[in-house]
Amino acid sequence: MELGIAFLLKKTIAWLLMPMPLGMIVLVTAIWLLHIGNVRRATYFILGSIIWFAIVTHASISSLLLLPLESQYKKIEQVPSNVKYILLLGGDKERRAWEAIRLYKMIEGVKIVTSGYSRHDKLSDAYKASKLLVEAGVRAEDIVMQEDVKDTREEAAKMKERVGTGPFLLVTSAYHMPRSMILFQQEGLYPIAAPGDFNDRGEDSIWSLFQARHLQKTERAFHEYIGLLWIYLRGVIYHDI
Repeated sequence: MELGIAFLLKKTIAWLLMPMPLGMIVLVTAIWLLHIGNVRRATYFILGSIIWFAIVTHASISSLLLLPLESQYKKIEQVPSNVKYILLLGGDKERRAWEAIRLYKMIEGVKIVTSGYSRHDKLSDAYKASKLLVEAGVRAEDIVMQEDVKDTREEAAKMKERVGTGPFLLVTSAYHMPRSMILFQQEGLYPIAAPGDFNDRGEDSIWSLFQARHLQKTERAFHEYIGLLWIYLRGVIYHDI
């Protein structure tokens, strides 16, 4: 699938604003300052990068960043009877899929829509998610794939072709749900939030820093906040035109 320049530019800018690239930019700047002999300023940048990585890899910081996102929607316990589709958004399929499977077993005759394009290999996220679902006991005839969508906005537009204004269950990670709901509602859809994959906040020791799993959670939060900012800026731009 060919990716548009605007899409690639958006992804590149978003990547540069993530915790790891930001920290590496500071560190590379320090190396350059050392190279030109500005040791004093280089020391400040090195200390700054160490402090930055300590912050973004700390358990308490990552949990604090995710909490406002994950607390907006609760896990579904009672499912409306008129739902015919469960949309499982692409990404983190190993973590999100279990909520879709749980809901699938609660609703007679429902179909699961898997979504997502192929990023780095020949198999799309939608296809890989469908294989996981089948292995977990979902009937293959109850799975529909959307393999030609690159992001949440395109997933919403594609889903509108399928359900129109009818209700459906939207399954994604709890931290991703607020942005997803906004994008789907902007497309004139009526999703029912069904968050899964809530993050574990069990570890909050002051020494729980410089750990990759906490950096991953911080990156998830950054990604969502950047996405929400992008939605806001798009709204401001289009409102002013």
